[in-house]
Amino acid sequence: MVDKTAKPPRGPGQAPDDPRLWPFAAAQFAMDACFWWLERAPEKQGDSSLPWTTPSRVALELATMRLRDCSQTRSGQPALVCAPYALHRALIADFAPGHSVVQSLQNGGIDRVYLTDWRSATPDMRYLSIDSYLSDLNVAIDEIGAPVDLVGLCQGGWLSLLYAARFPAKVRRVVLVGAPVDLSIESSLSRLARNAPELVYDQLVARGGGNVSGEEMLRFWSKAPDHDAIVAALQRDLSDEQGTELLARFDHWNAETLNLPGTYYLEIVNAIFRKNRIAEGSFVALGRPIDLKDVRAPIFLLAGLDDDVVPATQALATAGLVGTPPAFIAAASEPSNHLGLFMGARTHAHAWPRIAGWLRSDLPGVLARSA
Repeated sequence: MVDKTAKPPRGPGQAPDDPRLWPFAAAQFAMDACFWWLERAPEKQGDSSLPWTTPSRVALELATMRLRDCSQTRSGQPALVCAPYALHRALIADFAPGHSVVQSLQNGGIDRVYLTDWRSATPDMRYLSIDSYLSDLNVAIDEIGAPVDLVGLCQGGWLSLLYAARFPAKVRRVVLVGAPVDLSIESSLSRLARNAPELVYDQLVARGGGNVSGEEMLRFWSKAPDHDAIVAALQRDLSDEQGTELLARFDHWNAETLNLPGTYYLEIVNAIFRKNRIAEGSFVALGRPIDLKDVRAPIFLLAGLDDDVVPATQALATAGLVGTPPAFIAAASEPSNHLGLFMGARTHAHAWPRIAGWLRSDLPGVLARSA
């Protein structure tokens, strides 16, 4: 459960409720609190004690992740779900029956599903960069067998898009769900990233011994998601017995945070969220400048109409950045907040079956264009 007794000083720029903002909001809080907590020692973190919803096996043990194989068969087109690596564990993609991206894809006929289970950063991981995560993603995809379908959730979306631009022959289709790419479009995420001086982020990394501590970001969070926010995320009544169990599971998931490598975190803050280099075409990935026009694979964009973390206008604007012909871009929006796109029962009943169907469909011209 979230410790609601520890409350830092509050003031202007108070953080929004959504946990996807916490890595950035924590830096703002650090500045507001004048780093009064700098004498505290970071805590160690172990593996999650929550069970996975979908049976899986660990296909690869890499420095940045465990590649989870949730496949039901050994043949067929593979889909790799790229979970967000921002604060919480990859269980966001496999939360509970009826609230699981992995399960919804399987129910929609995608028999080979894989998941990036990102590791919490240890001291020896502090210098890992975005390139480190792209490199391991490349190893994972080679292990699965290219080309794959990439399903990027939130910040797993821009990572998937970078990969698709860097290795276009290895990606068949791309699904981006609530993915921030063009940060010139105003959002609570982009505002939080811009508002604090760069020194604040450097201090946050220094405080964690080279990493950003998920435990401390959560401990000093001034307003944890309340009951109504969790109801909105899960999109169901939580007053019955099953709802009580889901609420307890959400609280447990919410409390189990990941540490982030300091180098990786500062790259995201400065290059992506402050300077918007992916959208502007000046981001360098694995030695090459990334041009999103090199992404020509079919793309499906899913946005939340009530998403204040990645507003629908921002999530859908990616269509204008890529080289995919408009005829091969599908887009949908749901009456959902940010977490509801990945965990919401209504979204899983309506949007995810459509995504699975799109992944299984025949798209005229795809083979000719990739030849």
